[in-house]
Amino acid sequence: MIQLEKIKVYGMMCSHCTGAVKKAVESLDGVLECRADIQEKNAAVEFDDAVVSVSDIENAIVSEGYSLTDDNEAGTEIQDKEDNKAVTSDIITSKFNIEGMSCVNCAAAVEKSLSNVEGIGRAAVNFAIERLTVDHESSVNPEQISEIVKNAGFKADYISDFKKISFKVSGMSCVNCSATLEKVLKGTDGIKNAYVNFSAEKAGVEFDSGSIDEDDIYELVKKSGFEAEAGESDENSPVAGKEKFRFAFALVFTIPVFMLMHFSVFDKTITNYLMFFFASLVQFVSGRTFYEGAYHSLKNRSTNMDVLISLGISAAYFYSVYQLFFIDSSSHTFFDSSSMIITFIMVGKMLEARAKGKTGEALKKLISLQADTATVIIDGREISVKCSKLRKDDLVIVRPGEKIPVDGIILDGSTDIDESMITGESVPVVKKAGDFVTGATINKTGVIRIRTGSVGNESVLASIIKLVEDAQADKAPVQRIADRVSNFFVPVVVSLAVLTFCYWFFWADSTAGRFEFAFQLMISVLVVACPCALGLATPTAIMVGSGVGLKRGILFKKASVLENISKLNVILFDKTGTLTDGHPEVTEIHCVNGFSRKELLEYSGAVESGSRHPLAEAVADYVRNNGIEFEDAEEVRETGGKGTLCLYKGRKIKAGNADFVCGEDNEAVKLGNELALKGSSLVYVSADDIVAGVIALSDRINPDSFEAVKRIHGLGIETGLISGDNEVSAKKVAQELGIKNVVFNVVPEDKINEVKKWQKKGYKVAMAGDGINDAPALAQADIGIAVGSGTDVARETGDVVLVNNTLLDVERAVRLGRKTLSTIKINFFWAFFYNILMIPVAAGVFYYSLGFTMKPEWAGIAMWFSSLSVVTNSLLIKNFSKKMEN
Repeated sequence: MIQLEKIKVYGMMCSHCTGAVKKAVESLDGVLECRADIQEKNAAVEFDDAVVSVSDIENAIVSEGYSLTDDNEAGTEIQDKEDNKAVTSDIITSKFNIEGMSCVNCAAAVEKSLSNVEGIGRAAVNFAIERLTVDHESSVNPEQISEIVKNAGFKADYISDFKKISFKVSGMSCVNCSATLEKVLKGTDGIKNAYVNFSAEKAGVEFDSGSIDEDDIYELVKKSGFEAEAGESDENSPVAGKEKFRFAFALVFTIPVFMLMHFSVFDKTITNYLMFFFASLVQFVSGRTFYEGAYHSLKNRSTNMDVLISLGISAAYFYSVYQLFFIDSSSHTFFDSSSMIITFIMVGKMLEARAKGKTGEALKKLISLQADTATVIIDGREISVKCSKLRKDDLVIVRPGEKIPVDGIILDGSTDIDESMITGESVPVVKKAGDFVTGATINKTGVIRIRTGSVGNESVLASIIKLVEDAQADKAPVQRIADRVSNFFVPVVVSLAVLTFCYWFFWADSTAGRFEFAFQLMISVLVVACPCALGLATPTAIMVGSGVGLKRGILFKKASVLENISKLNVILFDKTGTLTDGHPEVTEIHCVNGFSRKELLEYSGAVESGSRHPLAEAVADYVRNNGIEFEDAEEVRETGGKGTLCLYKGRKIKAGNADFVCGEDNEAVKLGNELALKGSSLVYVSADDIVAGVIALSDRINPDSFEAVKRIHGLGIETGLISGDNEVSAKKVAQELGIKNVVFNVVPEDKINEVKKWQKKGYKVAMAGDGINDAPALAQADIGIAVGSGTDVARETGDVVLVNNTLLDVERAVRLGRKTLSTIKINFFWAFFYNILMIPVAAGVFYYSLGFTMKPEWAGIAMWFSSLSVVTNSLLIKNFSKKMEN
């Protein structure tokens, strides 16, 4: 008897794989046809059960190297060695990332290369995630395994037990401090990678927990002269308190120094001694932070802003001490300069810190939105608990006005939910039983009970917070400019300061060439120059830009994405679920051979309700929604790739493609061909082998897609459509949207190849998609754009996630990237321009022409003003959010 059986097959990743399965199965006697499907992960086999059995077919599939079971952790099934050799030593499990595999046969080759190696017990490759897992004796090290795999023609990178942590870093005075700490961390054994963001005052470290732990890293930061704080710091932190105290202390004792300097209350000698007393307090209490920073910087063989400030205030203070105690107690001193420099710089740093704090407001606001408590139902009683105590599958009740405590599914009740904190959309969304709700959104109207799902770090909100934190702490490529300049900036400034002194003391005319004048200008040069503005130019703009995107529902995973998305030349779109809704809808119904519309719909509903095919489900839903009642069908049998057959009220009903249904009915086929020219998908229906009608379905183009493509073209970016659909359907969608470049009938690896084609032409390419089959292309593209409603795999692979599921946000993301990059360039201009302008001014270049010189204390004000201007310019990106509403 002829049967159709669908057998699950795992490990198929390319057309070669499906061909291998098809060939192996069809080689068996009794097999009529085999159709392997990557997307469905199965093989539909039509066979004669009198000749061949299901187990024979399964054995043929396994013999080709594919699996009948899904094992996400280990990949292909790990089996004991055929010779059952004993492993006598301690067993170690090591994992490797494998590069160079093109299909599951490659995975089998890797396993085979390790199968007869002494000391290796088991080896398995998960082709889908390109991961090798090996159980081996301690006598076999990972380097040996990597070498064996290399000899087999592949690359194996050992995966250590790496962990990632991020923490606050306090005590950094300029970008050189962050560069120094980053260098120290990266140079430590056990640390794979490290980054330090001066603007965000954050550090991230990826390390081997077997070699170094978190306490060791914090101690390393401390030895470098900084403080590490786990989690977020705030205004009440000990470090913030110290900064406030130092500023207040400096201000209290600088005021009398200023008064004594400018108002003659005592004679010069007494005035100098009083100024010495007050200035000494400022110098060694409030100014101590600069000396500590300079010490640690020099100890780490680098230079930073603290070195410049320490040189400046030390020169002013100790020269004054020398004059007071060893030369002439009534002579001119610079006690006022040293005190005022310290005070003004501290004022500037506090203002700068407040401005920098505003750059991360969007993220802080998001964090603050998390609910504190939840009402849990336990044994019929309502108990209030902290959200941190919630566990998966808890039953929670949420009343109007309350925040949804965690992600979950509504069990009963309906309500309107304000999801603006996630999507940026102010209009509440109607939610009912069975719908998913997100933690921290607000219940507006009804009482609902939810079953908790993801909690803690696994929740949607926690994932978004982590994503944005990583993006804001990351370094954009353009930051390399500032890093290179800051490496030699301080030594150059010190050299210029010495040259300034030498010029005015040795070579200038006798009127201006006195020691005090030259000394004052040298101090001004040291103080006015600061690399802070350069260090703040990029990260502040990135933080504000990513915050603006967050409010709009556009999530950037890395700082580099904000920069690179501005350089795109081409954006390629997946069709189904990205440009279209992804849900086929019935568009036309045509009855033939005397059948009525009601009969056609009743028959199609009965037969299609037994199928899980997307077209069949769409037809069945249409019949139900139009009030057509039908009974349960009997003997429902689905033939993969063709259609479904059943018995209904004594009649044989078929639904499917023309070959399966129409037979010799050429008129029905002709009608179908006319509908196909419109780009429709077709379902033919027959009763007792007489065609009853043709149902046309179309996947509706998302209304936003029209405007999105138009706007993208307006930005000068070319577009393309890549689809697994047929030529007519793909070209129809492309034509309606105005997309000229169309590729159809593609499988996942073909999508990668299309991306590569554009890249080989020198274009910067983005790929926008929503499905598992889009993930490889998203990873290959310069920028992967994952539609928010898509699969987890697509969202994990994408560089940009569109939470609101609208392609208008693709164009908005590009515009935001361009705005952010232009702001960074303006910041760099002002940072460089400031130093090019102010250092000569401080050196006295306008003394002869205008009689103008810059006092050291005013140099301190000018220094922090440069940093403040860069941060303020970055904050202007916030105004761009209004333009993104359009």
